Amino acid sequence: MSEITKDKIVELREKTSAGLVDCKRALTESGGDMDEAVSILRKKGVATAAKKAGRAAAEGVITCKLSENGRSGVIVEVNCETDFVAKNDEFQAFALELAGDLLDNPDADLEEKRTEQVARIGENIRISRSARLSPAASGRVESYIHTGAKVGVLLELSTETEAGADHQETISLGKDICMHIAATAPVCVSRANVPEELVAKEREVATAQAEGKPPQAIEKIITGKLDKYFATSCLEEQSFVKNPDISIKDLLAEKAKLVGESLSIVKFVRLQIGEDN
Repeated sequence: MSEITKDKIVELREKTSAGLVDCKRALTESGGDMDEAVSILRKKGVATAAKKAGRAAAEGVITCKLSENGRSGVIVEVNCETDFVAKNDEFQAFALELAGDLLDNPDADLEEKRTEQVARIGENIRISRSARLSPAASGRVESYIHTGAKVGVLLELSTETEAGADHQETISLGKDICMHIAATAPVCVSRANVPEELVAKEREVATAQAEGKPPQAIEKIITGKLDKYFATSCLEEQSFVKNPDISIKDLLAEKAKLVGESLSIVKFVRLQIGEDN
């Protein structure tokens, strides 16, 4: 059992919005295990918000770079020490240059450029994360950087033909879905892609919350709670932020009719400054 410190109690409170007393009890019950304590609070209905684990570790920007033909793209998180530097035009141009280097060469050695920039601005710089998307067949990549460059999204769409990939409706769809992902932070594309451990955890929480209900109602309650989880966590099932009356899956079907061929979401990457991966 690890020590139950004040800092741990405060951290748990920030993650769950539960009271300090409840947080201390949950940590004691879990033997100091933070993840288990969060689960305990959720099962008891004490946690009022399921916040993402990890607080901002640093300042910085998220940046994206796409190929001219839209067939590949790179997203990068570049961190610095202060928000003042993060907002600096030179630092943002530097981050975009790194994304361009990685787009041209996924194995590019960026250390020399990083070291030079550290000397120029007088702050430590970390190239924290990067990802590259490139359709194996026909399709395109789109991106979105939210105002302030603290959140960025890279999206891969699949099409049947190259003409479909270059259709204006496909391009528009990609941009809209990227903005949607930035706003809603889905876990994955569809419920088939949800990691089994997450489904098991949600089922465990739902089962605990259904305790005491009539036996014939328990499975229905659990199924309902899992469906609600999928509806909020799976991109295709989410309500489109620009038109909540339709789902992202419905939006894909609508655009497919205009393009004249099937459209589907292959993969997305959403980065936010300071996430604890």
